[in-house]
Amino acid sequence: MSTLEERLAAIERRLEALESRQAAESAPAPTPEQTWRAYERLRETPAAQPGSPRDFPVTQILGWTGASAIVLAMAYLIRLGLESGWLTPARQLGLALLAAGGLIAGGLRLRAEDRAYAGLLPAGGLVILYLVIYGAHLLYGFIDARTAAVLVILTSLATLGLGRLFASELYALFAVIGSYSAPFLLPASYASVTDLVIYYSAWSATFCAYSIWTGSRRPYLLAAYLALLGFNQLWRELAPAQWQAALVFQLAHLAIFLAGTTVYSLRHKSPLGTAEALAHLPLLLIFYALQYELLALHVPDAAPWIALGSAALVAMAAGVATRLGLPSRAGTLLAGTYAALVVFHAGYVELLPERFAPWVGALTLPLAVVITLAGDRKRLSGIAQPMRVLLAVVFLLNYLRVTLSWEAQGDWLALLYGIELYVGYALVRHRPEIKDLGVAALVLGHVAVLAGAMQLLDDRFLVSLAWGVTGLAALGLAFRLRDPLLGKSSLLVFAASAVKVFVFDLSGAAPLARIGSLLVLGATLYAGGWMYRRIQAMEVTGGARSG
Repeated sequence: MSTLEERLAAIERRLEALESRQAAESAPAPTPEQTWRAYERLRETPAAQPGSPRDFPVTQILGWTGASAIVLAMAYLIRLGLESGWLTPARQLGLALLAAGGLIAGGLRLRAEDRAYAGLLPAGGLVILYLVIYGAHLLYGFIDARTAAVLVILTSLATLGLGRLFASELYALFAVIGSYSAPFLLPASYASVTDLVIYYSAWSATFCAYSIWTGSRRPYLLAAYLALLGFNQLWRELAPAQWQAALVFQLAHLAIFLAGTTVYSLRHKSPLGTAEALAHLPLLLIFYALQYELLALHVPDAAPWIALGSAALVAMAAGVATRLGLPSRAGTLLAGTYAALVVFHAGYVELLPERFAPWVGALTLPLAVVITLAGDRKRLSGIAQPMRVLLAVVFLLNYLRVTLSWEAQGDWLALLYGIELYVGYALVRHRPEIKDLGVAALVLGHVAVLAGAMQLLDDRFLVSLAWGVTGLAALGLAFRLRDPLLGKSSLLVFAASAVKVFVFDLSGAAPLARIGSLLVLGATLYAGGWMYRRIQAMEVTGGARSG
C-alpha cells in the first residue's frame, strides 16, 4: 500500500510541475513599455543608485558626451555665423534659446522611457539658458540688469523644479551656482548691500527647503559656502562702510543653515555622520573668522560676546536634535569643537585679563571633571569632549607659565598646580584604563612642586633641602600606600636634586655652602636608596603573592 501511495504522490508532483510550465509558456510577452518600466524600477532600487555596480557610468558618460556635443555644436554654429557675417547678435541668442528649449523639451519627452538618462538633456539646455541671459545683458545690452536678475531667478526656480521632476541632484547644483554667481555678473542690478542681503538670504532659505524636500544635504551645504564667501566679497567691493548690513546677513545666514541642518535631520531621521560633520566644520570656521574680523574692526568691545553667542546657538541646535530623540555623536562633536574654539579665542584670549589667566588655569582640572560627568549624564559627550581638550590646553599653558616663572605671581601658584596634580593622581591611581594619565599627573606634579620651591626660597641650600624632602616624602607615602609607581617617581626628584647640586650649586659657591649642599644631597640620596629598597621588596612580595 505504501508503495502505491508513494507512486501516486510522485505522479501528482509531476502533473503540477507540467501545469506550471505550460502556464509560463502561455503567458503573454511583456510590452516594450512594461520592459522600460521594469528597468526603471530596477534602477531606482537602493542597490542600483549611482555609483553601484549595477549603474556602471558608461551610459552616463555617453549621455553627458552627447549633451555636451550639442552645446558645442551651438557654439560652433554661432562662431560660423559670426565669421560669415549672416548671424546677427539677435539671431545668435535666438538660436541658443531654441537649442535650450529643444533640449529641455526633448528630455521631458523621453522622461517616460528612462527618467535618469533623459534628464541629461535638460541639464545641458539649462546651461545654455543661463548663458543666453548673461549674454543678452553683458555682451549685447538687450536687457537691463534687473531684468536679467529676474530671469536668472526664474531659471533657477525652473531648474529646481526639473531637478525634482527628474530626481537628479545635478539640477540643484546648477541652480546654486547660477543663483549665487548672478550678483558677480550683474552687479548693477543691486542698488545696495541690503538688496544683496535679501537676495542671498532668500536663496539660502530656498535651498535649505529644497534639501529638506529632496532628502540631500549637498544643495544647502554648497549654497552655504557660496553665499557666505560670495556675499563677503561683494560687500567689500560695493559698500564696505555698510558693515551693519553685513553683520545682519552673517547672523541670518548662520540661523538659516542651522535651522536647515536641524530640520533636515529631524525630518529624515538622519543625524549628521562623520563625513557630513567634517563637511560642515570648515563652514563654521569660515563664518567665525569673517564675522570676528568684522566685529573686531567696528565694535571690538562687543565682538567676543557676539562670538560666544554664536557658539551657544550652535550648541543649542545640537542639543535640540538630541532632546528630540535624534542624537548624533558626530553632530555634537562638531558643535562642541566650534564652541571650544570660540570659547578659547573669544573667552580666554580676548575677554580674560592676563593677570587672571593662571588662576583660571588652576580651575580647569576640577571643571574638566564636572564637564565630563555632565556630558555623560546628558548624552552630550560629543560636546563635552572638545571642552575637555580646551581645558587641558588652558591648564598646560598656565602650568608652563607658573613653573617657568614667567610672572612674579607664579611662586605659590606653582605649588597649587602641584597639589592639584597630586590629587588628580590619587583619584586615578586605582584605574588601570587611565594609568598613563596618572603617570603624567604625577610627573607634572613633582616638577611643579620643585619649581615652586625654587621660586619661594632664595637660598640654594634650602632649595636642595626642599627637593630632597620632597623625594623622601614621596617614598614614605608610597610605602604607606603600597604604591610602587609613586615610589619610582621619586627617582625623578632625586635625579633633579643631584643635577642641581653638581651643575649649579657647586659652581661659584662658598666652601661651606658646597659642603652643606653635598651633605644634604648625600643624606637624602642615601635615605632615599634605603627606602627605595623597601619599595622594591614590597613590589616583589606583592608580585609573589599575586602569583
